[in-house]
Amino acid sequence: MTVWYRAARGMGWSSRAVIAVMALAAVLVAFVPVALFAGVILMLLGHVVGGLALFGASILAAGAAVVVAGMSGVRHLRKLLSRRNLPDYRDYRVVQLGRGEYHFDR
Repeated sequence: MTVWYRAARGMGWSSRAVIAVMALAAVLVAFVPVALFAGVILMLLGHVVGGLALFGASILAAGAAVVVAGMSGVRHLRKLLSRRNLPDYRDYRVVQLGRGEYHFDR
């Protein structure tokens, strides 16, 4: 069993929480244009403060969700790397080819 298979198979609650927060952030960012349209409609109907508040609140909510998703993703990645369940770069044999070992088809 490879290391990648074990890591993918054993997705715990923290991985699912990171995915959920990322999905929420994506949905909130996608609804910003909808909130802009609704805010313009509200302003045309005479509710200028309500339209501005709707648009401002949607931008703040989307921005906060993106920040939380980014911070939780970075934290989760650091936790995964600290466990050392990912393969190390020293596990792979990388060699540099000499000049005579390159083959070009012309």
